[in-house]
Amino acid sequence: MDWTALFLSLQLAAWTVALLLPVSVFVGRALAFRRFRGKGLVEALVMLPLVLPPTVFGFYMLVAFGRNSPLGAFWQDVFGHQLVFSFEGLVLASVIFNLPFAIQPAQRGFEAIPVEVREAASCCGLSPWRSLWMVELPLAWPGLMTAMVLTFAHTLGEFGIVLMVGGSIPRETKTIAIAIYDRVQAFDDRGAGIMAATLVAISLATITITYALSARVGRRLS
Repeated sequence: MDWTALFLSLQLAAWTVALLLPVSVFVGRALAFRRFRGKGLVEALVMLPLVLPPTVFGFYMLVAFGRNSPLGAFWQDVFGHQLVFSFEGLVLASVIFNLPFAIQPAQRGFEAIPVEVREAASCCGLSPWRSLWMVELPLAWPGLMTAMVLTFAHTLGEFGIVLMVGGSIPRETKTIAIAIYDRVQAFDDRGAGIMAATLVAISLATITITYALSARVGRRLS
């Protein structure tokens, strides 16, 4: 069992969820409530990572993060090391790749809030921020929870993006999915099986616990 790779995968999933949570709230809310020109194009761009092959998406991330790109050059100057083949680059690529898994469920959660509820909150004198915090977020909670669970579970199993942007550097970018692939290539079926079963158990436990907590919170709010 490659515990270092497993811990790295959990770190990557936790960072991705933490960074995407505020993004999903504000982008999902804007797409749910606002009507503007080009909204269809914005929604299509958000969904694009879902339909592109991971290797194609990873190639563009590799080019965008490379030393010759503006972002890669900036990162090299500021932090003294390249963005690609680093854990930070892996987190950034994972955040972009998981945008549809985080934003779309959040958008559906906000769309389920009746217009009358938001109008009542406004008539009661609540500011937009207080209305978001006290009214909209509790009602959109199931959608937001689904978004975070999908993002976490999907990040744990990412392979193509990790391999393209991060490579397979032990203790830096070698995640559990890469470790399983390496064990299979080495004909170590038992090692690969143990790690795969561990990944399935963690994903299943995460989804079960999260939905149980979501149902409990929903009963309190209803």
